[in-house]
Amino acid sequence: MQALARPWRLPDARYFQIAALATLLAINFALIDFGARPAASVIAIAMALLTQWACCHLSGTPLDLKSPLITGLSLSLLLRADALWLHGAASVIAIGSKFVLRIDGKHVFNPAGLAIVVLLFTAKGVWISPGQWGAEIWFAALAGCFAILVLSASRRADIAVYFLASHAALLMFRAVWLGDPLAIPLHQLQSGSLLIFTFFMISDPRTTPDSRAGRLLFAVTVAVAAHYLAFFMQMRPALYVALIALSPLTLVFDRLIPAARFSWRSSVPEGVST
Repeated sequence: MQALARPWRLPDARYFQIAALATLLAINFALIDFGARPAASVIAIAMALLTQWACCHLSGTPLDLKSPLITGLSLSLLLRADALWLHGAASVIAIGSKFVLRIDGKHVFNPAGLAIVVLLFTAKGVWISPGQWGAEIWFAALAGCFAILVLSASRRADIAVYFLASHAALLMFRAVWLGDPLAIPLHQLQSGSLLIFTFFMISDPRTTPDSRAGRLLFAVTVAVAAHYLAFFMQMRPALYVALIALSPLTLVFDRLIPAARFSWRSSVPEGVST
């Protein structure tokens, strides 16, 4: 009997994410200065890969360098620090958290987001890139990031849409309430750091609710909390603080609205980090 054909599988989104982030970093070095520096980027990426290798070796789990490479690239684009060692520390915190801060085989916090928040509150000379890339690059990155999520197996385009829509609606409502021109919220939306947050942090399938309803609730809650922190508490890194502070809600939503657990590779056991 002829063997059944192997079912077609959607591509691993992480390959496209790596390509997208690496392209943005190359644009930073070659065309438009976003603020990322070669030495800091090399340290962040190298330490992310090294920490992943060390943690996998110590825990006996299979080595997969795609996720730490994404974390290192994200930190390169987002994190700014006066001292180079802080970029390495960020990568160690980020990757280490995947192996230590887990409940029921699931990451509690987005690795890069947690590292950024920890350093912002504990170290001096650390800040977030303003992320103004220019309209053309921003729109190209927006289209590319949406395509990555829609065409990949991660199936997290919905939470990106939920969050962007909620965030945009809150900014528009505030502008109308204050009588500001709509050009102000439109400019606030055209931020590179916002795109990285949306497509590489809040939409991370390993740290988001398993159910579609849970992802909707989580995205709206983070957007509202970030809006409050930014405009009522005058907190600059409001998006990252809101995401990390509310990340434990993912576990609550998974318990209240159960759904199938996401895994990058079906052959990887549920409790193994990727």
